[in-house]
Amino acid sequence: MTLQTADTVVTEEPRFATRMFRMLLADKFALCAAIFLLFVLIIAIIGPTWLGDLATKQNLRGRNAVPFDWERGWVWWMGADALGRPLLARIIVATQNTLMVAAGAVALSATVGTFLGLVAGFSSPRVNQIIMRLADVIMSFPSLLIAVIVLYILGSSILNLMLVLAITRIPVYLRTTRAEVLEIRERMFVQAARVMGASSKRILFRHILPVVLPTLTTLATLDFAYVMLAESALSFLGIGIQPPEITWGLMISQGRQYLTNAWWLSFWPGLAIILTTMSLNLLSNWLRIALDPVQRWRLEMKGRKNG
Repeated sequence: MTLQTADTVVTEEPRFATRMFRMLLADKFALCAAIFLLFVLIIAIIGPTWLGDLATKQNLRGRNAVPFDWERGWVWWMGADALGRPLLARIIVATQNTLMVAAGAVALSATVGTFLGLVAGFSSPRVNQIIMRLADVIMSFPSLLIAVIVLYILGSSILNLMLVLAITRIPVYLRTTRAEVLEIRERMFVQAARVMGASSKRILFRHILPVVLPTLTTLATLDFAYVMLAESALSFLGIGIQPPEITWGLMISQGRQYLTNAWWLSFWPGLAIILTTMSLNLLSNWLRIALDPVQRWRLEMKGRKNG
């Protein structure tokens, strides 16, 4: 929008959401990734209700039915599993559980890790040492090993899997946030806020957190793919989600014993994992540039040329 006066012409800066949308349109790979992820999200929300019991209804006459058979109907396009259940319907239903575990784990770990990182980076050295030593203890063990031990003791369920994966990812957000806070706290605008009498709480959540959020948003997008792969690995090992619940990893585990004569049982859920994680990585790379004021101009220039 352009405002004209007698002497000057003032051009208003577009809103942040508008600028982000234009930059997304300028990056074709990121745009395709965002469209695909939106499609996956819609499937996860409406798919299970729409399909009903198609994903669990057994039909032994159609055991390991081959894919690309249109005579049975569109839901049989990917073939059927060892109990005659259509794979396409099962993949759609499994999308909800897979995304729910990953989203819950990322949201919990990001919230707790960010809060502890803010406290560690802005509080006294003693509090900082206590928090960092706890993070070091968690990081000293392989995350998947911790998940295997805890799930073996507590049992496999969506809630337990979500909590275990969240706990193992907390140090990632904690250390990233702390490093950012230690650098930002020395900047002039933070010192000015402290001189003007702003409380530590206000400085943290009003002045420091907004500067840290772009980095954490990019990290969370990338971590979503990692958590989804970790859930699939645990389900593949047999200690993740258990039947009658379905996830992509569990479908791969169930189909591995039929690889020689029914490759499609593991291929299609594996392809879903690959495409989703690849899209998340592409979107994460775009977010890293789009939210960085130093590098954002590249996407904005490309968007102006395309526009």
